[in-house]
Amino acid sequence: MSALTPSYFLEMDEDHIRYLKEHISKDVDVPARLEVSNENYDVKISYRGSYTRKFKKRSYMVNFIDPIFEGAQKIHLNAEYKDPSLFRNKLSLDFFKELGVLSPSSKHINLYRNDKLKGVYLQLESVDEFFFKNRGLPLGTIYYATNNDANFNLIREDKPKKSIISGYKRIFGEESEDQYLYNLITTINNTPLSEFPNAVSQHINMENYISWFAGAICTMNNDGFTHNYALYRNGETGIFEILPWDYDATWGRRVDGGEMDHTYVPLEGKTNPGNHLCKLILQVPEYRKLYKDTLNEILETKFTVEYMENKVMSLYESLRPHILQDPYKRKHIELYDNEPEFIFDFIHKRSTYLKEQLVNLN
Repeated sequence: MSALTPSYFLEMDEDHIRYLKEHISKDVDVPARLEVSNENYDVKISYRGSYTRKFKKRSYMVNFIDPIFEGAQKIHLNAEYKDPSLFRNKLSLDFFKELGVLSPSSKHINLYRNDKLKGVYLQLESVDEFFFKNRGLPLGTIYYATNNDANFNLIREDKPKKSIISGYKRIFGEESEDQYLYNLITTINNTPLSEFPNAVSQHINMENYISWFAGAICTMNNDGFTHNYALYRNGETGIFEILPWDYDATWGRRVDGGEMDHTYVPLEGKTNPGNHLCKLILQVPEYRKLYKDTLNEILETKFTVEYMENKVMSLYESLRPHILQDPYKRKHIELYDNEPEFIFDFIHKRSTYLKEQLVNLN
């Protein structure tokens, strides 16, 4: 196996494997051992994801008991089962980093369970306190947006939400700090547009948010506007920032791996249910101009076939030998081989479409 795609060896009791399968819809974990580079770790392992748990190739959450692993206490091992390329998620998260948006680190690995190859997985960094410690950033409250209630609105589908902060799961920080998220969402919804820039910037980093907005528009993650993101409140500044998460259904593919037309997500983002903050950005002249300028620059410099070609081909070429060994993917090597051209075609068509739409955004 290539040194660039390391092998992880997971040892689990067969009874524990059966236990996970019997409780497949629940977040239960079992003890296991993980060997990486001749180092052994005691871990707790569980399935992760929602509907993906029922796929033949399942994703895992790995919690390290002691010591921590590569600066982390928890890692995600994503099967990327429905993505024909297996690298859309990584391609997207790396793309956001280049836009200046904090994003989880990732790398591909080969996973063995009880000496049986389970295939190529994407190791994803968890967005938790270690994520920020490793970057020398102040600790702060961290939320995951877990469902479509996380729309920066007081309502969803014309009905009041059960709670203003429903749709969010706090994974680090104290319950008392939920008030800051409450304040953010109420400010977004109750501030007149004439006062909006001054008021909202006291709660959330709008330059960061607009860069994230533009990145989500380019990569076309339809789910990424109302969930599949994280919010981090900087413990020193008190300002929220947004981070991307779970970007496998991108670059022209749906969550089921099927083709998504390059016009499916409009310039304003997902519309039903929509992201209220994205909607307001396009109504405030100051932010609409910043969004237009940011997106224009990305379309000219980074979201181009020329800029992305080496990144795509490097991932494709490094993974191909391992795809040929993956018991779940090797039969679909022809589809895998067509993915670079599929992605390049999407970039070209998506970029052309967005440029045409931006002409009318005044």
